[in-house]
Amino acid sequence: MTPSTPDEVAAALRRAADARQTIAIRGAGTKSDWGRDGARADAILDMRSLNRVLAHEAGDMTATLEAGAALADVNRALAPHRQWLPLDPPFAERATIGGVLATNDSGPLRHRYGTPRDLVIGVQLATTDGVLSKAGGRVVKNVAGYDLGKLVAGSFGSLAAIVSATFKLAPLPAASKTLRADIADAASLARAIGAVMNSALDPIAFEIVSRARAAGSRFGLLIRFASVAAAVDAQAAEAIATLQPYAAGVAALDGDAERSMWREHADAIWSGDGAIVRASWLPANIARVVEEVEAFEFVGRAAVGAGLVRITGSDDDQARVVERLRASAVVGNVVVARASAAVKRRVDVWGSHGDRQTLLESLKRAFDPTGVLNPGRGPI
Repeated sequence: MTPSTPDEVAAALRRAADARQTIAIRGAGTKSDWGRDGARADAILDMRSLNRVLAHEAGDMTATLEAGAALADVNRALAPHRQWLPLDPPFAERATIGGVLATNDSGPLRHRYGTPRDLVIGVQLATTDGVLSKAGGRVVKNVAGYDLGKLVAGSFGSLAAIVSATFKLAPLPAASKTLRADIADAASLARAIGAVMNSALDPIAFEIVSRARAAGSRFGLLIRFASVAAAVDAQAAEAIATLQPYAAGVAALDGDAERSMWREHADAIWSGDGAIVRASWLPANIARVVEEVEAFEFVGRAAVGAGLVRITGSDDDQARVVERLRASAVVGNVVVARASAAVKRRVDVWGSHGDRQTLLESLKRAFDPTGVLNPGRGPI
């Protein structure tokens, strides 16, 4: 099914619920293998025909976007107004607005701008009773109603179909520069991160890379500044001075070299074999976290304390590492984003919800009483 209007989305969900037919909601399919291996759906609801920028309130710096619009296309449309939606999830060139919000997925820009959940201020949803519902508003000062946008962020389409969403935008920076620092060991890495966090530096991205990604050193740091040119140059010079006591070398990149480096950074961890897990930690514990994951490739938001680990080995080995990370005292909230079916049979990709399980099940029954939406795949 390929609906082209919100009413068609709602009608399709109502028909599926009445017939007890399971339905999977799909955008560009960039994350279709994430989550549990759910039951095979009876039908696919393809949202890509709903791909318009419905409204752009340039003065209020908000935009209302249909769920099937590609993030990259949206930012190309906003660029002439010197504004952008500052999200950079994996596969950002193809990822759709609905998919990005449904997975609450983010990348290095999370350091400054947060996740989709932090930027969404309004949403239109279609539910399995055939109803279209709106919550929030189109301008920041006019947000009202239940915060359904934050509720569906990260729900993996298990509660409702996202038809459109309104987001806060940011000014498009005039200049950008990235520093790439090579770090020899975990102790130096922790000190370098602490020095940057305790300084007056204000990067928009601050990334850790493991030894497989750092040129000639065990670790690397990527620090991106974006603003007017004079501010970028001043911040970069201060950052170089801050990092020099801990780094074997610091290189500055801008223009095409900078853009190429960030594309490589975004793609590299997904290009190899093995399971990919999302994990969190306290930034102050980074040296101990490195000890837990040093055998594997990882990237992370240095000041946020969240990132990705790629686990290789046999299916049994991968499952054991996931269980070990979940038992760790320094690594938390371990979610398996990508893995083989065999690994997913050995470990639940979401882990335990603890005392939240009853609440999540109640939400599922309230929004999808017949259980037809993305059955078994999402966290609820």
